[in-house]
Order: sequence, then C-alpha cells, then structure tokens
Amino acid sequence: MTNPLTSDRSFLTRFAWLSIAAALATIALKTIAYFLTGSVGLLSDALESIVNLVGALMALAMLTIAARPADEDHAYGHSKAEYFSSGVEGTLILIAAVSIVIAAIPRLITPKPLEQVGLGLGVSVAASAVNLIVAMILLRASKLYKSITLEANAHHLMTDVWTSAGVLAGVGLVALTGWERLDPIVAFLVAANIVWSGVRIVRLSALGLMDTALSTKEQDLVRSTIQPHMKNEVQYHALRTRQSGSRRFVSLHVIVPGKWTVQRGHRLLENIEADIRRALPGVTVFTHLESLNDPASWDDTNLDRPDEITPVTPE
Repeated sequence: MTNPLTSDRSFLTRFAWLSIAAALATIALKTIAYFLTGSVGLLSDALESIVNLVGALMALAMLTIAARPADEDHAYGHSKAEYFSSGVEGTLILIAAVSIVIAAIPRLITPKPLEQVGLGLGVSVAASAVNLIVAMILLRASKLYKSITLEANAHHLMTDVWTSAGVLAGVGLVALTGWERLDPIVAFLVAANIVWSGVRIVRLSALGLMDTALSTKEQDLVRSTIQPHMKNEVQYHALRTRQSGSRRFVSLHVIVPGKWTVQRGHRLLENIEADIRRALPGVTVFTHLESLNDPASWDDTNLDRPDEITPVTPE
C-alpha cells in the first residue's frame, strides 16, 4: 500500500482549489449581505474572506512546490514550503484585523441604522455554511496527510465560521435592541479573534521553520521503540527529531561493543530503523554506529563536536 505521507502528494492541490472556490463564493455572498444591511460587522466578514482567498492561492502554490521530489539542491525534499503558506496566511489575517478596526471606528463614533437585516443575515448564514463544510473537509485531509497548509486553512475557515456566528448575533441584537453601536463593538471582537488566530498560525509556521522537535508523545514512542534493542551492552545517544511539513525525521547514534562485526552492528541498526518506521509511518530515520570502546564515541552527544579531537588510530 502506498504511504500517503511519503508518496506523490501533488493530489493535495485539489483541496487548495476547493478552498479557492469556497473563498470566492463566500466573498460574493458576504459582500451582498454587507450591501443589503450596511453592517460593518458583515463587512469585516467579507474582508476576512478575501484573506481566505489569498491564503488559498498561496496554499495552492506551496502545495505544488512541496509535492516536488527531492533533488540535488534539496536532498530532504521540498516539504518545508508548506510553512511559508501558513506563515503568509497568518500575516494576512493580522492585516485584515487592522482593516476591520479601521472600518469599525467611524461607525462606533457615528452609528448608522442597519437595513434589510433578515435578508442580509440569511445570505451570511449561507456563506458560513459553505465555510463550515469546506473547513471540515480540509481538517480531515490535514490529519490524514499531515499537511500544515491544509490545517492552517481549515482552522482559519473554522475561525471564520465562529466569527460569522458572532457577527450574526451582533446584527440580530441591533435589530432587537436598536442599539446601533453593538455592530461596531462586535466588529472589534471579531478583529480580536482574528488576531489570536493569526498569531497562532504564524507561531506554528515559525516553529516548523526552526526545525522544532516532534511532539513529546511521538518522542516517547520513539524511545520506547528503541529500548527493547538496548541489551548486550548496547546503548544509544544523540537522539534528535524534527518536523518538516508532512515529513518527520529521527536520528540517533547506537553504541555497541567494539568486538562486534560490521555485519552484526548493521543488522541491529536495520532492525531499529524498521521498528521506528512501523511506530511512526512516513518517518525518515538516520542511524550511526559507534564503538563502546572508543572514547571519541561520546564526543558527539551534543549537536556540535568539540573543535579539537584527538585522532583515533585504526587497530
């Protein structure tokens, strides 16, 4: 069976096209709702949908790049391209939040009555339903294919759904109470919610670009997988992990008695690597064999070795 994490992932672009179509549909619907009601809250929704469109276009470009196979210049593949997409989308979310605040301030100072509220709310509900359906599809795909780009898109759309619910509530309250300043107040709350979402997405992107280690749960799984092999004086150290888009990497040094043959040591490493790959499907594993009887084996427990190491004479 083909592994969806390591095989050709170009098919993921179809989810980006779905997001683009949803963004275009919601922009049209929410713009109509804004013109029908004059609600700055609904205008904020339309502005965020424009961000959704730009984010979806960026996702399409980065998913296309991320699907490229490894080459001489990118020996570890192109999967990190996904972090650029989510980072750009997070930044655009923050820009949209500022735009919403700028649009809401005049309405807070000089309130204006809303028009055709019922029809406007109906159109906005339809747009939210589109976002909800697409968000659920993207979220499921992001979990199945370990795509941070699809995950960022999905959570952004879900934020848009909850934001729309708040805006609709605000417009409804204005219609019921007649207090017109509720509309811009809700717009400010929408902006605050968007800021939180944008910061979160940018943070996740930055962590990915900084080669953040796998989750604690996954690291514990790797350790528990290695441990059964630690017998007959076998030890390990320098365990390092990192996430790169959909790809995961694990490296470690295995220390064996110096009297072992190369064949015996190699077979042990093959078994360890196979067990880790079974425990974490799609992971790339690097192992390095070292001698228990060689003091130099302990010089690389840290990422960088000391600058001066005494040369070891082969026996």
